[in-house]
Amino acid sequence: MPAAVNEKLDLAYNFVMHTSRNVFLTGKAGTGKTTFLRQIRQSIGKRMVVVAPTGVAAINAGGVTIHSLFQLPFGPLVPGSAVRENNINREKIKIFRTLDLLVIDEISMVRADVLDGIDEVLRRYRHRPEPFGGVQLLLIGDMQQLPPVIRDEDWQLLSPYYETGYFFGSRALQQTPYVSIELTHIYRQADQRFIDMLNGIREKTITRDQLADLNQRYIPDFAPDERDGYITLSTHNQRAQQINSEKLKALKGKLRSFEAEIDKEFPAHAFPTDADLDLKIGAQVMFIKNDISRDKLYYNGKIGRVTAIDDDQIYVECQGDREPLTVERVSWENVRYALDPTTKEITSEVIGTFTQYPLKLAWAITIHKSQGLTFERAIIDASSAFAHGQVYVALSRCKTLDGLVLRAEIPMHSIKSEQRLDDFHEQVQQQTPTEQHLTDAKRAYQEQLLEELFSFETAHSLLHRSRKVIHDHSGAFSGDLMLLLLQLTELLTEKGRVVARRFVRQLPGYFLPDVLPEANEPLRDRLQKAGGYFHALLTDEALPLLHRLDTATDNKQARDSLFENLDELEKELISKQHGFDTLRSAFDATAYQQARHKVELDFVPSRKKNEPAEKEGSTGKGGLYGALMKWRNELASEHGTTGFMVLPHKTVTELASQRPSTMDELMAIKGFGKTRARQIGADILRIIELHSGKPAKGSRRKAV
Repeated sequence: MPAAVNEKLDLAYNFVMHTSRNVFLTGKAGTGKTTFLRQIRQSIGKRMVVVAPTGVAAINAGGVTIHSLFQLPFGPLVPGSAVRENNINREKIKIFRTLDLLVIDEISMVRADVLDGIDEVLRRYRHRPEPFGGVQLLLIGDMQQLPPVIRDEDWQLLSPYYETGYFFGSRALQQTPYVSIELTHIYRQADQRFIDMLNGIREKTITRDQLADLNQRYIPDFAPDERDGYITLSTHNQRAQQINSEKLKALKGKLRSFEAEIDKEFPAHAFPTDADLDLKIGAQVMFIKNDISRDKLYYNGKIGRVTAIDDDQIYVECQGDREPLTVERVSWENVRYALDPTTKEITSEVIGTFTQYPLKLAWAITIHKSQGLTFERAIIDASSAFAHGQVYVALSRCKTLDGLVLRAEIPMHSIKSEQRLDDFHEQVQQQTPTEQHLTDAKRAYQEQLLEELFSFETAHSLLHRSRKVIHDHSGAFSGDLMLLLLQLTELLTEKGRVVARRFVRQLPGYFLPDVLPEANEPLRDRLQKAGGYFHALLTDEALPLLHRLDTATDNKQARDSLFENLDELEKELISKQHGFDTLRSAFDATAYQQARHKVELDFVPSRKKNEPAEKEGSTGKGGLYGALMKWRNELASEHGTTGFMVLPHKTVTELASQRPSTMDELMAIKGFGKTRARQIGADILRIIELHSGKPAKGSRRKAV
């Protein structure tokens, strides 16, 4: 691989791995974009998912479709429309909240409004206002290939909001900077004359002489030898199907049909080949999967001919091979992203498989379905090209000019040009980053992580929201709750927020223009001391005070609202606690991210951890408080009412705390009166007696 190619791939790799900058990776057909994605998947330490606009593209990329992951509707996504409301399960929300990198393959086929739909989902569930909720994007594709499909009626709805339907028209993407890296070395073709033609078509600079040279490959009434393995690339699916059907029907011999084995979830639109594969001996077929065995006998796009068929094997002869290949059934996996309960990493969970012979009839295929494939010999029927990029995609599938035959001459007007794409390509070339840009992005990324770690603004906001819930429902909670919450607020403000702000203002004095924060020794010493201070503050003072809060109440709305805020507050403080702990050795961006994500995935609110445990006095589930609540709820269920109507929660709390032993003491409890004493007083005194170990005065002990 030439050094220049290595430099561009290394640059792209480092931007993805060690910065938070969004990356648009582009390049001509056959320049190794798919290989780069495979390398990223194997080596990156960030938490990532891969999506693609179509089912087949998603299966090929080892990811899922955009619409399935983000639960987006298939129609136009008009900004601000209620149609974007979606029901996303907790598993996906956890993935979104801990996601570092989102890879979108075949970005040329993604509409601008779909990218904005992704942005809206990520902002909402990550609770962050930055574009895409702060998630880094890796966008892979070639804008000179197939465009997004936008119907006229859809564009009428979208055009008031977008200047273009291409992905770069996304309003969210325009709010965030991204670097563009274009791969230029072509691996698929080696003939420079053919490469120059393809570049001319791709960039709409082909000369009339070059086009005339290309049209020399037009051979009227071309009838190839069936053994040569030519495949026709057509602009329309109906024409491709017609050619395959006619060719198969013309063959003599018995028709054999092979039914795919479909296990669990595998949608029809993502089938890589026919679920019912019809073949005859002599049929021209194309492999649609790479051979993953050590021998690598076939690849996606290899053409051959069926020479024999057994019950469980098909024999395919390919030109250049010494003997026919023995083809057996293989499986494709439909995946969805999930969280591994042990490693807490985002994993590709297989939710369904499609098992079939990796073959499809290949006298003809649509240009659209040929994207990403490579052919030794092809007949191009692109004179009726109706979409930008079709001619280029079709021609660039071929490895050599000699292996290409034109069904009709390609007119200049079929090489469609679009000024908007030309302008974008020029902009892309101007955005190519340098090594200095990479260093600056690394430094900015590490500084951003440090400022995030030493910020107590989120905790401050959650405390404010918690106090508001208690203020708005003051009668629903114990009086001590607000006092303790104010105490916690004062602690985190004076010892946390104020001190952290002062420290962050000092950080720029330690940052050096030529040294990354991770390698800055004076900064390292300062971070160790600050980390120790804040870690102790959270461990010894803030979290113990938070865990003392008595949030019990009968008001479900108030309880749910308070729990939502306090749980987020606890998780925020524990996340910082673990983040500060990583500073004990040295600041490491990767270590900090991993610590933060581990908390996000492992976090269980202390109230839930403590629910099964018996506590001292009034709050233990197995103590007096628990016995009173159990009795109350059973009585309410028996009479078809609510527990609150039998006995308010605050009254239960006071009963468990005061432990009255007489009717007079019972009626002195707030929320109790003569009526309740007459109806349920004896039962309550009896429960208290059983848990205090001494008889209640004025009550008769009953056998239990």
